[in-house]
Amino acid sequence: MRLFTTPGVCSLACHIALCESGLSFTAEIVDLRAKTLADGSDYRAINTRGAVPALEIEPGEVLTEGVAIMQYVAGLAPAAGLAPPVGSLDQARMQEAMNFIAGELHKTGYGPLFRPGLTEDAKAAQLAIIDSKLAWLESLMSDGRAYLVSSGYTLADGYLFTISGWSKKFGHDLTRFPKVEALRARVAARPAVQAAMRAEGMI
Repeated sequence: MRLFTTPGVCSLACHIALCESGLSFTAEIVDLRAKTLADGSDYRAINTRGAVPALEIEPGEVLTEGVAIMQYVAGLAPAAGLAPPVGSLDQARMQEAMNFIAGELHKTGYGPLFRPGLTEDAKAAQLAIIDSKLAWLESLMSDGRAYLVSSGYTLADGYLFTISGWSKKFGHDLTRFPKVEALRARVAARPAVQAAMRAEGMI
C-alpha cells in the first residue's frame, strides 16, 4: 500500500493509523501546490482531485477521505486495537467523535483559517468557534477518561491530535482545554506517532 501525504495537513492522521497498525506500507510526499510527487510526476494521476490523503491499496485501487482510510486500516489490522469491536457502543462513540472532528472541528472550525485574506476580526470569530467545538470534546473527558472513547486509544485520538495541532500555527491558546492538552501529550508520546511525524519531517 502507498499513502500519499503532505506534512502539516490532515493526512498525518492516516499516517499515524498506518504506523499504529503494523501493516506494510510506503508513504509518499505530495506537493499540494504543484500537485506533484517527489519524482515530479502528476499526483492527479493517483487522485484526480489532487487532495491528500489518498491510499493506493493496489494499482488502480485508490481510497480517499481520511476517515474512510483510517477505518479501512483499522479493519485490516484488528489486533492493533485502533477501533473498538464492530457493533459495540464504543465503536459508535468513536465514529461519533470522528464525525464531529471531521465536520465540526476540521472543516468548519480550523478550515476557514487557511483562507487567504482573512481579517483579524474574522480570525478571532473563527477561533471562538473552534473554542466551542473543543469545549464539547473537553466535556467528553470530564469523567476522567484518558482518551475520547472510554475504552482507550482509538483512531479518533490520532485525528484530534492532528487537527488540534493547527492551533499553534494560528496562535490559538489550548491551555483552556487541559484535558485536550493532556490527550495531545499522551498521543504525541506514542512511538507510532513519533514515527509518522519523523517520516514527514515534522520532528
